[in-house]
Amino acid sequence: MKRTTISQPESATLFIAASEHDSNLYYATRFMAPDPFIYLEIKGERVMVMSDLEMDRARAQASVDRVLSYSDVEQKAKKQGIKDPTTVDIVHVVLKECKVRCLVVPANFPFIYAMRLQELGYSLKPKRDPFYEQRVVKSAEEIRQIELSQRATEQAVADAHEVLRRAIIRDDTLWFEDKILTSERVKQLINVKLMEQNCVAQHTIVAGGEQACDPHNEGSGPLPAHRSVIFDVFPRSATSRYFADMSRTVIRGTTSPELKRLYEIVKDAQEDAIDKIKDGADGMKIHQGICVRFEKAGYKTGMVNGRMQGYFHGTGHGVGLDIHEAPRISRTGSLLQEGHVVTVEPGLYYPGLGAVRIEDMVLVTKDGCRNLTDFPKVFELG
Repeated sequence: MKRTTISQPESATLFIAASEHDSNLYYATRFMAPDPFIYLEIKGERVMVMSDLEMDRARAQASVDRVLSYSDVEQKAKKQGIKDPTTVDIVHVVLKECKVRCLVVPANFPFIYAMRLQELGYSLKPKRDPFYEQRVVKSAEEIRQIELSQRATEQAVADAHEVLRRAIIRDDTLWFEDKILTSERVKQLINVKLMEQNCVAQHTIVAGGEQACDPHNEGSGPLPAHRSVIFDVFPRSATSRYFADMSRTVIRGTTSPELKRLYEIVKDAQEDAIDKIKDGADGMKIHQGICVRFEKAGYKTGMVNGRMQGYFHGTGHGVGLDIHEAPRISRTGSLLQEGHVVTVEPGLYYPGLGAVRIEDMVLVTKDGCRNLTDFPKVFELG
């Protein structure tokens, strides 16, 4: 019996977004725009439809095959009887010429556009991240850009640590240049230093004492002496758009034996996890190994007095054009692949005692990994 082959309808890729906020669109076009524009991949051709304001710049800078004028397509739509063409009408005019009726769109594609396209007879297939699978494997140039962002991060954190090192302790609080040293003051120092190196930081974390026990608390008010202070700095290059990510935990003053042990446990777990990273390694197993290690050392995880304590976040994530991207080193996990850039950032958090988190970025290689972070892990600043 002869088998009948059913041909699949040809599809096109469609974005309607601002590449300043959509990393997949920037990755596809290498064009930065603050306002939404149309991008299509049709039968192997990459096409942008741009406003008159952006036409010249797009033609000079975008890594696409063709840039169409929005106003030109708009005039064509009017000649076809569309009185006031919308963005979706412009897409429809372009696609009609190619006879494509199936569209692959990102999972966050605007609902209002999706509804109108379906009314026009298009079928939509949303695709989750990674939308472009090749994004997770970094090229040599991408790795170089990530490392440049990392060097800027390290310089900014080194300057901040030097301020803490020079700080004076008064009534269990840090003072610098006759003023109380606050989280805000240190974050400003870090962010300005990063700006001087053409990097932009948001949500920089400098959190001490009890605040550090909430992993995403950015920190506020006076920095405590004799207690751990977590620095988590993750700027983006203003030119390449690639992120870096690094965490360090330090203390200025007297360190209790319990807090020192907490630091050493986290540091050892982090370095052991880095040793396990290589092409083909299972991110879920690496994460589980850290969880077991902490439990065996007596550091339990769970809710106490309405607040989580212990180890209650993932071990790592991919870094690139987004600060959090695939793959994951976590309870869900991913298989690691040569060319992935991932963080390794275990932490322990105990209100009353304090918190420790240590984070490096590494490049996965065939037989192991290369640490992209070149910054010391020093707990006591004196």
